[in-house]
Amino acid sequence: MSAVLQEVLARARTLIGQWESEDCGVLAVKDFCRYAAALDDLDYIRTARAQEAAGEPVVAPALFLAGTMSWEDGPAEDELRPDGLAARESPCTDGLPVRQVHGGQSVRLGRSPVAGMPVTAARSLVSADHRHGRSGEFVLLGVTTRFTSRDGAELMTVDETVIVLDGVPDVTDQKGAGV
Repeated sequence: MSAVLQEVLARARTLIGQWESEDCGVLAVKDFCRYAAALDDLDYIRTARAQEAAGEPVVAPALFLAGTMSWEDGPAEDELRPDGLAARESPCTDGLPVRQVHGGQSVRLGRSPVAGMPVTAARSLVSADHRHGRSGEFVLLGVTTRFTSRDGAELMTVDETVIVLDGVPDVTDQKGAGV
């Protein structure tokens, strides 16, 4: 395993089980509609705006919480990593020459989030494993995010896999590769 991936694995193993909480603020119909617009779900937008105008509760789109990468404005473009991720979305890799891709997501729905509800997200690295595949070695990071309402009710839990690859491919691992 490369020294870079060894470092990722070592860092990850010290972080497993440490939860970081973030106040997501109060959910708003405007944010629900922006999400729906990105999905081209005009029916949701019309229905949500009509419910809002009638004073009725407006439920967030089903995957709204899972589809929101961050509750902050986000970093400036020159602060993004070469793979396009913000440093906070890249656990254990700060300053390392790695490439990352998302390897999948599992979502468990709880109580439906509604506009006006304060939400908290708690995130933790839950696993880190070294693997070897056809394209070489990599580290699989398991990340869990739990979204809860102020009263502690679970709204959604998202389990994600992040694949961390060495940023500079090792040509000695590739069959027939020459330098």
